[in-house]
Amino acid sequence: MSNLLIRNARLVPVGVTDAVPDAPVDVAVEHGVVTEVRPGADRPDGAEVIDAGGRWLVPGLWDQHVHLGQWTLASQRLDLAGARSPEDATRAVAERIAAYPDQPVIGWGHRSAGWDRDVTVSELDAVSGDTPVVLISGDAHHAWLNTTALMHLAMPVRDSVVRETEWFAAYPRLVTLVGTDGTSPEAYRRTLDAAAAQGVVGLVDFEFGGGREEWAERWAQGCDRLRVRWATYADTLDDVIAAGLRTGDMLPGCDARATMGPLKIISDGSLNTRTAWCCEPYGDAHRLEYPAGQPNLDGAELRELLARAHAAGLEVATHAIGDAAVGEALAAYADTGARGTVEHAQMARREDVRRMATLGIRASVQPAHLLDDRDLTERIWGERSERCFAFRWMLEDGVALALGSDAPVSPLDPWLAMAAAVHRSADDRAPWHPEQSLTVREALAASVDGQPTVAPGSPGDLVLLDRDPLLRELDHADTSALGTALRSMGSALTVVAGRPVHRSAEPL
Repeated sequence: MSNLLIRNARLVPVGVTDAVPDAPVDVAVEHGVVTEVRPGADRPDGAEVIDAGGRWLVPGLWDQHVHLGQWTLASQRLDLAGARSPEDATRAVAERIAAYPDQPVIGWGHRSAGWDRDVTVSELDAVSGDTPVVLISGDAHHAWLNTTALMHLAMPVRDSVVRETEWFAAYPRLVTLVGTDGTSPEAYRRTLDAAAAQGVVGLVDFEFGGGREEWAERWAQGCDRLRVRWATYADTLDDVIAAGLRTGDMLPGCDARATMGPLKIISDGSLNTRTAWCCEPYGDAHRLEYPAGQPNLDGAELRELLARAHAAGLEVATHAIGDAAVGEALAAYADTGARGTVEHAQMARREDVRRMATLGIRASVQPAHLLDDRDLTERIWGERSERCFAFRWMLEDGVALALGSDAPVSPLDPWLAMAAAVHRSADDRAPWHPEQSLTVREALAASVDGQPTVAPGSPGDLVLLDRDPLLRELDHADTSALGTALRSMGSALTVVAGRPVHRSAEPL
C-alpha cells in the first residue's frame, strides 16, 4: 500500500442525497486509506503528488462477476458472435482450419437459441476432420464439439451439444488441447491492465476449475494490479474449509488485496441454452426435453451446500436466471441462514424481489446481457419480459444492486454495464421496458462495491475521470445520449490501495 496526494479533484456524489463541495479539493491517501479530503491537504510522507487538474474523482469501480481466465482467452478464440445459423458457424470453422491446419479450433459467442434448428456433431465433423473443434456458446452453458474433441476430452461420443454440469466439468480439460499460453501471467497482466484503464479496481473471479494456489502463483508473477475476490465451487469447497478460509480472508501467498470470495453455485441454466428453470414453459417448449428448464441441483443438495458454506463463514453466490430458480434460491437462503447474492436474477416475480430485500440478499446483475437477450426473451418468454432485468423493482424494494459483466459473456466494461442499465437498448430502438431503468447516479452507485462518496476512511481505490460521470450537463430524459456518453468513458487515473495502476496518455 502506498501514500499519494491528489490535488485539485472534483468530488462526485455517489449517494442519492450526498452533497459535495463546489470547488476542487485535495485527497490524501496514507497506507492505502484516504485520510484527508479538503483544500490544501497535507502531503503524506513520501507521497507522490498528482494534480488532477479539475477532473472528477469517484470510488474505484468493481466488476462483481468475471470468469477471468475465459475473458483472458477470449481474444484468441474464433469469434462466432455474428453466426446467424449453423452453416455460418461451420463455414467459419472450415476457414479457420484452412488458415491454421495444425491448431485446434476454440470458438466463442454463438447463440444457437436464435437458430431455426438444432446442431449436430456430424455436421461439425464434416468440415473439421481430425482437428479438434470446441465451440462455446455465448452464455457459456453449452458447447458444440466435434467427435475428435469429445474423445480428446474423455467425453461420451454423441451427436448433440454438451450442456450445463457436464460441460462445466469438462471445461478445465481444455488446457490439454490449447496449452496455457493464453492464461500465462503475461496474458493475465494485459487483461488486468485493460480493466484498470476502464477504472476497474477490483473484480470477483468466478473462473471454473481454478484454485487459490493459482492466484498465489500469479500474484508473485506481477498479476497484483487489482483487488481480487476468488470464488470457490463445490469441487474445491472441502479444501477451502480445511484451510479455514472465510469470505474476506487474505488468500495465502497474496496480500490484503486478494481475498477469499464466496462459494459459487450454478443452480439452473441459461436463456440461450433454454435450461434456465422457469415457473412456466418456454415459448418453444415443443423443442425442449424440459419444457420449463430444470434445476441443476435438487432442493436438498442446494440447501446442504448453502448450510456448509454458511457454517464455515463463507458467503454464497447462487446463479439463478429463471424465476423458479430465483424463488428456490431465496427459499434456500431463508432455510439455511446463508448470506450472499443471487447472481443474474434475470427473471423474477415481484414477491421474490421483495423477499430478496427482506432476507438481505444482494442482486449481482449484468445489465449488458439485456442487450443480447432482448429479442430472444420476447420470443420465448413473451409477456414475462416485463419481469426481466427488473432493476427498478429491486431498488424500490430495497435490494442492494451490484453490477458486473459475466465476462466473457459480456465485455469486462463497467461503463457498458451502466449504459445498458440506464438506456436498455443497443440500437436505434426505444429502450426495452424503460420502467425498469436506473438513473446514471444509481448505476454508478451499483458499480463501486458499496462505497460512498470519497471521504476520510474510504479505501484508497480511486478513479479520476475526464468527464463528470453523472453527466449533469445532459438532458436526462434522453437516455440514448446518456448511454452513448457512458460507453465513451474511461479512466485518466486508476489507483488501488494508494498505488496508481493506470494513467492515461494525457499528462496529469
